[in-house]
Amino acid sequence: MFAHLVQKQSMTETTFGALGVPAPLVAALDRAGITSPFPIQEDTLPDTLRGRDVLGRGKTGSGKTLAFTIPMVARLSNGGRRQSGRPRGLILAPTRELATQITATLAPLAEAYGMNVTTIFGGISQQRQVAALKAGVDIVVACPGRLEDLLQQKFLTLDAIEITVLDEADHMADLGFLPSVTRILNKTPDGGQRMLFSATLDNGVDKIVNRYLHDEVLHSVDDVTSHVEAMTHHVFEVDGVDAKRDLVQALASGTGRRILFMRTKHHAKKLARQLIDAGIPSVDLHGNLSQPQRDRNLAAFSTGDVRVLVATDVAARGIDIGNVELVVHVDPPAEHKAYLHRSGRTARAGSAGDVVTVVLPAQRSDVASLLRKAAITVSPERVTATSPAVVALIGEVAGYVTPAPRAAKPVRGQSQGGRSQGANAQRKRANRSGGYAGASTGHTAGASASGGRTGGQRRDRSGRPATSGAPQVARTGGPRSGGSRSGQGTSSHAPAGQARAGRGSGASQRGFTSYSTSTPASAGSSGGGQRRAGRRAQG
Repeated sequence: MFAHLVQKQSMTETTFGALGVPAPLVAALDRAGITSPFPIQEDTLPDTLRGRDVLGRGKTGSGKTLAFTIPMVARLSNGGRRQSGRPRGLILAPTRELATQITATLAPLAEAYGMNVTTIFGGISQQRQVAALKAGVDIVVACPGRLEDLLQQKFLTLDAIEITVLDEADHMADLGFLPSVTRILNKTPDGGQRMLFSATLDNGVDKIVNRYLHDEVLHSVDDVTSHVEAMTHHVFEVDGVDAKRDLVQALASGTGRRILFMRTKHHAKKLARQLIDAGIPSVDLHGNLSQPQRDRNLAAFSTGDVRVLVATDVAARGIDIGNVELVVHVDPPAEHKAYLHRSGRTARAGSAGDVVTVVLPAQRSDVASLLRKAAITVSPERVTATSPAVVALIGEVAGYVTPAPRAAKPVRGQSQGGRSQGANAQRKRANRSGGYAGASTGHTAGASASGGRTGGQRRDRSGRPATSGAPQVARTGGPRSGGSRSGQGTSSHAPAGQARAGRGSGASQRGFTSYSTSTPASAGSSGGGQRRAGRRAQG
């Protein structure tokens, strides 16, 4: 299946077959219910299928993934026998979530021709990735950090790359990855096809375009600040922190799926716990979680086992989950691009959605400036948790779900899950003595204690142990910000821990699978365009 990437509504009368997409891929798309291309797919496919370099500009949710995965598979389908450590297709993504999402979309297309795909990212052991490379792989989807590690260890070479894709290039720049991207691109053949997709061309992305794309075609279907008609924006002003807490809890209490965004990892973890204690099953997603935890929590949210995801900006891109009816900026973002990307988690593929920004008195000026830069026009409303505008957004209130008891702390020396074996992670561990200490939290999101995950880690903002005498927990290399960097990747296959229990909506208290907030997984966890050369493309 194509994960959650299902184009439910025809955006155009043109068919994939009419654009030149080969019949096996048309059939694969049709089996997934994807029959008509989105505008960016319709604009770019005639050029990409012919081997032209393409610069695609479009906001989040515009359909960029299929725009580059379809031509990559189609053009590599006539290749020879795969070779150990010598892939022919390379897709670079800034975060592990996005890499996983791309792989989920790409894999069914590749299977139509008997091709295989490997995802490369940090934050987990490299052993499986190395084994897949040695066995031979056609296409690699990679985050830059781990890819460079494996290149340095000579587990693969890029001298056979025929097609290279840079997805979310602007986010690569925001995270500081462009030097790494440049080094990687320098290892690919200069004559290969290159596709770059980005919402903007700032922060050095234009230099990548000028240096590595040749006689490229520019296709821009919409500006990053263009509005989604089905998305409604709200600004709710509150009197203080207590009123804010009550409002956020109320907004989280509905039966529909919703994402709550926080500035920091600590606050995301804390809010998820608070909601669970209030009888609202929730999971968190941020950079302090291990890879199995992130997979498990995201799976719980995507399958509907829990309806609330509390996240940092790590979830602002690359998370394509359908039917998210509400996005709440609990903490307003620092800049307008983050606002737009966060908000883009709702109102996707033609669905409607609402976006709420919660504003304290001291934040009014900053939020007003942010919205102006985002080209969002909305009148602030002064509200409480029981205001009519709030009640209308909540809709039906879900039934209370009794929180499970807190799990016991792990025994000193107990296994805390896998460590990243990449060279970069090993270097970082070498500079630390004894690993990373933390205290267990073990907070679960279910009505039943059965199946609850044990163990956990709690740390202060400097990374030092929160309590003395806490068990030692090995840390993987990666950034401390809420956004995910390439050194921390996602699983390339179905997330672990997708066992489902009953849903928590309605008046019943049916059992939930238990999900931990910020606890390390143990070894046993289940875990219309223009050519820059002068020709204008149609669009």
